[in-house]
Amino acid sequence: MAGTDLKKLARELNLAVSTVSRALRDSHEISAATKARVKALADKYGFRPNPHASSLRQAKSRTIAVVVPEIRNNFFSQAINGIELVAQEKGYHVLIYLTHENSKQEREVVQLLQNGRADGLLISVTEAESYPHLEACREAELPIVFFDRVVDEIDAPRVITDEKLLAYQTCRRLLESGCERIAFLTMAGNLSISRHRQDGYLQALKEKGKEHLSIIVECSAADGDSREQLKKILSGPQRPDAVFAAVEKLAVDTYEVCAGIGLNIPQDLCVAGFSNLTVASLFNPPMTTVVQPAYEIGKEAAGILFRLIEGKKLLPGEQKRVLPSHLEWRRSTAR
Repeated sequence: MAGTDLKKLARELNLAVSTVSRALRDSHEISAATKARVKALADKYGFRPNPHASSLRQAKSRTIAVVVPEIRNNFFSQAINGIELVAQEKGYHVLIYLTHENSKQEREVVQLLQNGRADGLLISVTEAESYPHLEACREAELPIVFFDRVVDEIDAPRVITDEKLLAYQTCRRLLESGCERIAFLTMAGNLSISRHRQDGYLQALKEKGKEHLSIIVECSAADGDSREQLKKILSGPQRPDAVFAAVEKLAVDTYEVCAGIGLNIPQDLCVAGFSNLTVASLFNPPMTTVVQPAYEIGKEAAGILFRLIEGKKLLPGEQKRVLPSHLEWRRSTAR
């Protein structure tokens, strides 16, 4: 087969590219039967892994890379603190890259890291149609661990929270407190966290027989644009009586818009949202928040990454680690 590569082998075997790559490296994570299948097909076509890519991984840089969409969101700054702690204990440096919600910038950063600049990658992805650059990391044998925002199609460890459950519990409590028309504010796109939080919101409405009253608002990432969207929704004749924000920024924007158009929280509008803002309790009124264990997520993700870097077998549950979040119910939802 001319031009055979890992992707072609993976397609023929109906396996993930990362699985084929690890099988050819005789990884302990792959079963003997799968290794035999992969090696047999590779031998049939005379395929050999790229030795240059492997050699780049031999010399340790004593550095790991962290790729995040932003640090304005308190979740990411807290997660980085957790990552830094583990890295320092291991004697490693941390390179932090911001993608600013730009998929092209994410691709460029990840491609840069494949040349041996880092020994491993921790990433919370931005929205994109596909992620071939992350598949390429597996081919280049660069260890990768997802945290918070993940890519379901890529076989790599991930550390996440119970997004759907907490969204469901928050929305259900809003309904039980008397809210009828709850607007769910999310960012445009198909990020894993957005899908799961929206699923929880819809499940709560369905159980109460109010699915027909769902209001899903996909907001722009631009500050001015998102506030204009909210202003139109909250000023209209069919405005909601509650807002549940899937993203911290949108909850803060809601407070600003309400102040600008004269809506009182919670008398006119209840507000809740996912947020790790330490000052949320100081808002006027204090804001109800779903708080994620960001610091612990960073520590867990870094710990798993270093097990991969050190060539250790992952412990049970480390391929997918789900940490619990909690709901802080405050006066912004006290009707």
